[in-house]
This record gives sequence, C-alpha cells and structure tokens, in this order.
Amino acid sequence: MIQLRNVEKCFKTRAGFSYVLRQITLDIAEGEFITIMGPSGAGKSTLLAILGMYDHAWEGEFLFSEQPVHQLNPKQRAVLNKRFVGFVFQQFHLLDDLTVAENLDIPLSYRDVKRSERQALVADALDRFNIVGKKDLFPSQLSGGQQQLVAVARAIIAKPKLLLADEPTGNLHSEQGRDIMELFKKLNQAGTTIVQVTHSETNAAYGHRIIKLKDGWLVKE
Repeated sequence: MIQLRNVEKCFKTRAGFSYVLRQITLDIAEGEFITIMGPSGAGKSTLLAILGMYDHAWEGEFLFSEQPVHQLNPKQRAVLNKRFVGFVFQQFHLLDDLTVAENLDIPLSYRDVKRSERQALVADALDRFNIVGKKDLFPSQLSGGQQQLVAVARAIIAKPKLLLADEPTGNLHSEQGRDIMELFKKLNQAGTTIVQVTHSETNAAYGHRIIKLKDGWLVKE
C-alpha cells in the first residue's frame, strides 16, 4: 500500500539545513499494523504527517496504492487524504466551533455519504464510545480524555483504508486505552492498515512490527 523511497525532510537555518528525516525507505503492506517508536525529536510525528499527506514540504518518492504522491499537488493529495485516510492527532485537532456530533459528521461529508446514513453512523459512534451525552457539547467543554475519544471516533467513523494514530491513548486512563487498542486490533483484522506512533510497549505489542527512528534515521525494524 505504501512505498517510501529516500524521503527526507529538513528546515533551513542560519547554520544551514537541519534534517528531521533522513533517507527513509520503507514499505507498508495493505493490512499491516505498524508501530513507529523512538525518542522525542526522532521524527516520528513528522513521518506520520507525511504518510497522512498533511505535510507537503519533503523530498523523495511516496507511492500510496500505486499513486505517486510525490507528483501530486497539495489539492490532489487532500483528495486522497479525505477519501482514504483517518488520523488521530496527538493534539486532537477537533473543530472548536462544531459540536461533538458535527465533528464526527465531517469525515462522512467528505465521502458523499447520504445525510440519513451519516446520522445513523454518528449515532452509532456516539454510542460505541459512550459519548452520547456529549453530542451537543463543543470541544472546549470536554476533558482531554473525552476529546481524545471524539478524535478516535472521528478518525474511524468513515472506515478509512489507512488509519494513522499519534499517541492515540495518551490522554486516556488505562481501561479506556486498552479499549481503544482492542478496537484498533479489530479494525486491523477487518482489513484496515494501521500505523501508530507510541512510547507504550503495551500498545506497540498490538502491531505486527516495530519501526524505530533515531535522529531522523530509520535504525531498526
């Protein structure tokens, strides 16, 4: 599903160029569950943002389901993202001016799902994550853990082909975190390709293999 060839990301500084990712070459097969690990500043979240087609300022080759992402413009990449990718951001990225239910509806609207079907899917997600009572609240009215649950629900509601998760259980207590990881496991068994960034060895154990980054380099699988 994903082929990266010599992907690099850098910033220009007064001293020259500062690299965040160096010569990343990586294949991820459809249906895999991959964990990316490494110390802070290793480039984990940056790599995830490139895979999700949110970060456009990089060099190298990136094929997604045989489509050459590196040859697409940002608008074309956004179309791919909205159609195939679900993303759990570390900082949630919920839309502050929309209610919980409206935040969950957004990914479905991108996929041209009929309104009646969207309402049913939102209701199902609210029930699955035990947040029915929060549906008319705005993100600012929720705790960090509740925002995390909404962010996970939003990422999976449209049944994406690729699910990317940046510390998906970071704001949850242990039981909620376990429930989320078990949900990811079921989604993966049903065919969803998952790439997660985590510091948790427990969460990493849910994946098929671990990719380790250090100082922007791929050091070990």
